[in-house]
Parts: sequence; C-alpha cells; structure tokens
Amino acid sequence: MAGPSSLCVFCGSRTGADPAHAAAARRLGQLMAERGVRLVFGGGRIGLMGVLADAVIAGGGKAIGVIPDFLMELEVEHKGVDEIIVTSSMHERKTRMFELADGFVVLAGGLGTLDETLEIITWKQLQIHAKPVVVINTGGYWSALQDLFRHAIAAGFAHSGVMELFTVVDTPDEVFAALERAPKPDRRVLTDHL
Repeated sequence: MAGPSSLCVFCGSRTGADPAHAAAARRLGQLMAERGVRLVFGGGRIGLMGVLADAVIAGGGKAIGVIPDFLMELEVEHKGVDEIIVTSSMHERKTRMFELADGFVVLAGGLGTLDETLEIITWKQLQIHAKPVVVINTGGYWSALQDLFRHAIAAGFAHSGVMELFTVVDTPDEVFAALERAPKPDRRVLTDHL
C-alpha cells in the first residue's frame, strides 16, 4: 500500500504517565500533516487524541473526528477539526472510522483503544478488510499485547499467522514504511482449523 490518503489512529483519552507517549502522538501528527494524510480519530480534544489532532492541525493537515453523542454531551469533542461526525453508539463510531480510513495506526491507550485495536485486527482475520494495521510500541507499551497473541497461538486458539495481521514498530517515523510493506491477510488464519 503506497501513500494512504486517510489513516484512522486509535489512542488514549489520557496522555499517560510517560511523556514519550505524547511525544509519539505529536510526531505522528506532524508526519501525517507533512504527507497530506488525513487523520480519522475519536474526536476528543483530551489525552493523546488531542495531542495528535493538534499536531495535524498545526501542520496544516486535515482531521475528522468521529464521536458518539453521549461523549459530545460531556463536551470533550475537539472543536478545531475539519469535521465532527456524531454517532449514536460506540459500535457505529468504530464502523464509521473504519469506512473513512485506508489503514490504522495504534498509539498507547486504555480499554477503549484496546477494544478498537482488537476489533480491527479481528475484522482483518475474518477477511472483512485487508487494510494495514500498525501498532506503535512506545516504550514497550504494547509488548503485552504481542505476548497475549503468542499465548493464544501456543494454547492452540489462534493460527500463527495472526501475528502478521498487524505490524509493530517502535517509533512514528517507522509507520509509513510499515504501512507500505504490510502483508495481506492469509486466509489460513481464518480457515485452517475447519
């Protein structure tokens, strides 16, 4: 995949304890703006979402936020983005973000980010899409996720090919090369046990 026009980034509504996470979000936003890649994100002005969107906007880039109505009521939406799409549920939010993106990048985050990440990887396993998924493992934050996948493989609950459904990089500067070389999902990941 060369030159995505739009990337969905999953990330936290907190900045986390380690400033490296905010630095990674800021750098990714800068790179996206430089390349003219539109940001699709959760629409929040807080946490890593806000840091990322602010960096895209500061660099002259475009950003679309997708946010459920109940979070709008809490007034956490980012008012500086090009467009805010309001959904009626978290499920609709994830579907809309999927539809708007050519690929997915994961920064650090909490349960919501983990949910979004696992769902988009699962959809790839199920052959619903073949879009690249890149996880930025800042400071080893997502190493436990890799361990969980390896555990599922070792325990006989997943095909070894699930490790190829996403690419792990250490820094935002590696993201675009990883997007370009991401392998297509192997059908055996879905069917080898049938």
